[in-house]
Amino acid sequence: MSHNRGKTSLKLTRRQGQPMREYDRLPSELRQWLTTAVLPWRPASVKRAFDRAFIRTRDARRALEELDDLQARLIAKDVRRVWGPDHPMLADISSAEQHHHRTEYPRGRSA
Repeated sequence: MSHNRGKTSLKLTRRQGQPMREYDRLPSELRQWLTTAVLPWRPASVKRAFDRAFIRTRDARRALEELDDLQARLIAKDVRRVWGPDHPMLADISSAEQHHHRTEYPRGRSA
């Protein structure tokens, strides 16, 4: 049977539960972030990633920026596997990550 997911290397798993109820329980900043997310994040996954980022940064804005970075890395991983290393998006993501890390970690810390 053909599916409408296209070709992807990202994990495709059916989940049990009530995703809309989980979505409704997310903090408003995460619900807002999900409205612009490129990937189909599960509410539990985005909450877990945000919580980890918040523990590291102690700042909601920076934690959301880390979610952006994580999503960009996941997309780049899929782009590389699906369309190959010469896809233009890889260059854009790589340069954006380098710029972000230079501005976020000015004291020589690495990501």
